[in-house]
Amino acid sequence: MSSNRTLATTSSRPSVTGVLLAGGQARRMGGIDKGLANYRHKPLISYALKILKPQVDTLLINANRNIDSYQAFGYQVITDSLDNFCGPLAGMLSAMQIVDTDYILTAPCDSPNISSQLRQRLMESLILEQADIAVAFDGERLQPVFCLISCRLKDDLQAYLAEGGRKIDLWFERYKLAIVDFSDQQDTFVNFNHLEDLSSNNAAIKAPVPLIGFAAFSGTGKTTLLQQLLPALTAKGLKTAVIKHAHHNFDIDIPGKDSYEIRQAGAQQILVSSSRLMALMETQPAEMTDPNLADLIPRLDCTKLDLIIVEGFKHEVMPKIELYRPSLDKPLLYPDDNNVIAIASDEPLKTSADIEQLDLNDIDSIANYIEHFISNWTA
Repeated sequence: MSSNRTLATTSSRPSVTGVLLAGGQARRMGGIDKGLANYRHKPLISYALKILKPQVDTLLINANRNIDSYQAFGYQVITDSLDNFCGPLAGMLSAMQIVDTDYILTAPCDSPNISSQLRQRLMESLILEQADIAVAFDGERLQPVFCLISCRLKDDLQAYLAEGGRKIDLWFERYKLAIVDFSDQQDTFVNFNHLEDLSSNNAAIKAPVPLIGFAAFSGTGKTTLLQQLLPALTAKGLKTAVIKHAHHNFDIDIPGKDSYEIRQAGAQQILVSSSRLMALMETQPAEMTDPNLADLIPRLDCTKLDLIIVEGFKHEVMPKIELYRPSLDKPLLYPDDNNVIAIASDEPLKTSADIEQLDLNDIDSIANYIEHFISNWTA
């Protein structure tokens, strides 16, 4: 361990810059820029940016290619101060050389499930153990690019790299290291090293109760169907929630009402409750993109539900019933979307025998199909 070890201070809240590492060559993925690779219809790095932003004081991206594309996310982009793609340590050094915060908190651009407690846990352990570096541990091995590093170490890191050092673990050994257990959040370390990983990890949306989507082009009648279907499901004793995707700005509140005026005055969340209804209105940031279904499901009280129906979100990975009207002259989503498990149409269709066909006008048959779907559902 180096003799120039620096101890963390507890006199004030340490400042932290988040650094998303996107500067590699991605040889195992054929050289594509991983941070910009499409995952669930969004660039991979967009997930990491969203999770890391609330945890840090400032946030930047370390990239060595496609700089304009990364700048479009609205964060400062820095390139390696060393040539020839010297690995993640070079990105860490480049960040430490320009920031004025006490620490950098690093994570890779290709991990879409970064823990929302990454900074908190690493910082608590670093201060408690009076360490210079805190690094995540997944229960089996260290995850060295998920780390918190004192910026006072930048001169030593620069010297290490100048001497030809490249291995993170060997540099870590020069300092007191706090190893922080994240074995309870192993999804944090899911990442993508091969092109096939992007498709294989596009796993179905997980929910604690049966979940099924209704997918169709606009004008097919999704909402009309739900208005007829929900009473039929209720008659079967099923308690159902609906998540609906809105393509445009909307407001469920009324100007002049107290809740509306309070929200306009600056409240980020308003919870209105009566003996019959409860409504939560939450203001999203201006740069907020379309929501992910996986982020919305935990907002439901699934302990009181037998089923979640999703209207829209047709690009999400989940079992879906496609609603189809040939008269609209739109293409079928099936078979290009292999998540479609049934087609409800107002006319008989010539499709593969392995796809269930339902009568769009026979609400009882659709309700029976969903009841059967629930009985065969596995988490």
